[in-house]
Amino acid sequence: MVVIGSGPGGYVAALRAAQLKLSVALVERYPTLGGTCLNVGCIPSKALLDSSEKYFEVAKHLNEHGIEVSQVSLNWQKMLARKSQVVKQTIGGVEYLMRKNKIAVYHGHARFISANEVIVEGGPKLYGKNFIIATGSKPASLPNIPIDKKRIITSTEALSLPEVPKRLLIIGGGVIGVEMASIFGRLGSEVIIIEFMDRLLPGMDADAAEETRRILSTDYGAKILLGHVAHSAELLPHSIEVQVMPRQGGETLKIEADYVLVAVGRKPYTEGLELEKAGISLDDRGRIPVNDTLQTALPHIYAVGDVVRGAMLAHKASEEGIYVAERLAGYKPHLDYRCIPSVVYIWPEIASVGYTEEELRREGRSYRVGKFPYRASGRARAAHETRGFVKILTDAQSDMLLGMHVVGARAADLIAIGVAGLAYGASGEDLFRLPLAHPTYSEAIKEAALAASYGEALHL
Repeated sequence: MVVIGSGPGGYVAALRAAQLKLSVALVERYPTLGGTCLNVGCIPSKALLDSSEKYFEVAKHLNEHGIEVSQVSLNWQKMLARKSQVVKQTIGGVEYLMRKNKIAVYHGHARFISANEVIVEGGPKLYGKNFIIATGSKPASLPNIPIDKKRIITSTEALSLPEVPKRLLIIGGGVIGVEMASIFGRLGSEVIIIEFMDRLLPGMDADAAEETRRILSTDYGAKILLGHVAHSAELLPHSIEVQVMPRQGGETLKIEADYVLVAVGRKPYTEGLELEKAGISLDDRGRIPVNDTLQTALPHIYAVGDVVRGAMLAHKASEEGIYVAERLAGYKPHLDYRCIPSVVYIWPEIASVGYTEEELRREGRSYRVGKFPYRASGRARAAHETRGFVKILTDAQSDMLLGMHVVGARAADLIAIGVAGLAYGASGEDLFRLPLAHPTYSEAIKEAALAASYGEALHL
């Protein structure tokens, strides 16, 4: 099996296939393994998110706990160095796993020369009985605001800026834009977010999106312009000026900032693969079409992750990679995309799995809602983490769990209960019956589940 791309889809597929005794080669065009996620995405951004949260906690909130700290200062270069060290260690771990599992790794750009052969730039020609294309995605751009990677940047450059901006304009209020606003807002930047839609985080739960807007506005003083469009940008000697106007027309605003971060999503990356020589074409969005078993037009060539349909999530890519590897080894795995969670790593965190209310209403399904605020949780009060809520959606007739949405401390970990509940067909009452430890944040799940199933929580 030949895997093209070493991100969370590719390297995990290679590992699982090697565990199952397949002969595996992995091709990566960059000098390091791990793809966007490990190098310039998930891992470095979470390192900076955690570092910035610690700084913000010391500077703003420890006094509330009776811990008085004076003369707090920020060493941005040291924060970046720690981030780089985390990335280096993580990449080193993947390289070790490749050696341990006897996976042949080739560095260089791969391109198809036939349906069963690729040639690696500066390396060998590889024959594969099966292929997995896992080449990921790259940041999308705006035609009227070209990225120069200096003043007009993507998330990649934002993770290594030479300074903390005094003023940062972010175009796009999705997950990447919100997380970047959180990092730099904590560190003292004046943050302005321009979002085309009438809410942040389109596609996530509307209540969670509104809570996110309040967190960014209240905690970090972010200015959020919803329903607005960035039309053009002019480079000034030491800054950049962007013209912004309401989506439906109106007065044009001129906003000057040190940097403009374009965070309008990502697009599949397949450049230079020469897929046509293997007999594969792309759809109108640049994705590789696949069937329900992730096979392309050629049954022996699979594609996973950001280059195929579905959410662009690292763990979604990994699950697809595992799925393909196990199928090729003769197993009968399954994938349920409704069970794949989404997380926004601001603080407090936001996590979601399953249906949103908006989706259920569009489908005309009858459902019940159970909601429990963190402020009613003893554990949350003890930790001074009372912002947020747990929201559970169940079927109105059967009580089956349909979705869970959490805004609050440790939401990224709590959502695992919702994932397990959906995967194993739990009801709202099943979640209420879980004997969860006291005092913990997870008790809010019991309470929300009880409210969904019986109409009323215990401690509210």
